[in-house]
Amino acid sequence: MSKFTKGFSNWFFGRLPEGKISVGGQAVMEGVMMQGPASTAIAVRQVNGKIVYSTKKTVRLKDKYPILGVPIIRGVVSFIMSLYNGVKTLTDSAAMAGLEAEEPSKFEKKIAGWLHMKPDDVMMIAAVVIALVLSIGLFFAVPTAIEAFVKRFVTGKLLVNLIGGVVRITMFLLYVYLCSKLKEIRRVFMYHGAEHKSIFCFENGDELTVENARKYPRLHPRCGTSFLVIVMLISILMFVLMGNDSSNVFSRLASRLALLPLVAGVSYEILQALGRAKDNAVVRALKWPGLMVQKITTAEPDDEMLEVALVALKASLGYPKDEILPPEPEPEEVDEGTETPEQQAEEALIESELDQEPIDNDLT
Repeated sequence: MSKFTKGFSNWFFGRLPEGKISVGGQAVMEGVMMQGPASTAIAVRQVNGKIVYSTKKTVRLKDKYPILGVPIIRGVVSFIMSLYNGVKTLTDSAAMAGLEAEEPSKFEKKIAGWLHMKPDDVMMIAAVVIALVLSIGLFFAVPTAIEAFVKRFVTGKLLVNLIGGVVRITMFLLYVYLCSKLKEIRRVFMYHGAEHKSIFCFENGDELTVENARKYPRLHPRCGTSFLVIVMLISILMFVLMGNDSSNVFSRLASRLALLPLVAGVSYEILQALGRAKDNAVVRALKWPGLMVQKITTAEPDDEMLEVALVALKASLGYPKDEILPPEPEPEEVDEGTETPEQQAEEALIESELDQEPIDNDLT
């Protein structure tokens, strides 16, 4: 088999080159999720400062249904599964970290009873549906309505779609920027940076330590943020070539929603190709927009966050249990005859109270 044929076969069936291991991740509430070849791990830092983690077997739909692993289709499947698993992982991480979880509503419990499902599963499906509706409304319906309005005054399919694309990208950037200003989201973005640094450390063959991970950049070319940026850019091209050019808002929106799976599939293939491509000026230029947006969706993590990300990474790679968690700091030794600072402060307080003159209260 020639080198080209082997490379094409690996790409078509989604196989990695021999000896290569792919690891992906996601920032969660006070922690990181990492997906390795055989295991998926979530690690979080609890309120008391302790790191806890959980692992489960990595299940890929393409292993059960090979058709879902072919080009374009795998991108659509990956996009949908990332939405569902993303919400579930956030919920699991919040529970592990000891944060208060939202209780299912009476309506969700009733739906769960009708469908013979767990209320928590109904909550997650509802969250995914709401996220999809909001995303479609904000990033597709609104720009499409603006396109239809502009078309009354501007001729030229390319120009109208470019205006819609600029509006779509602007709204996306504004949304991400505003989210980054929220305190809780800011911490998630810091864990996002820790996830990227840890993966870089692994991909470069370094020992998985905080010191080694710290030196790597927080911007990674295979990030989901880059995927969304590519979706925004590819959608402009797809809508120009294949989208409905009507001035009717609903006709335009219907054609764009119909094209969305194709846009997601093509964008996924481009993202994967850029991640595998050798570094050169063209590849760097194509990666640049996604990396720039990652400057918003990631932040520099502290060492404690890197510790958590590395625990998740080691667990996902199947490290022995005694090598996953960082060693507990040893307590400082205190000589029996030496008083601790706390003891000295307590004794000083007692002495000061004893030295005070008794108060003579004449009031009756």
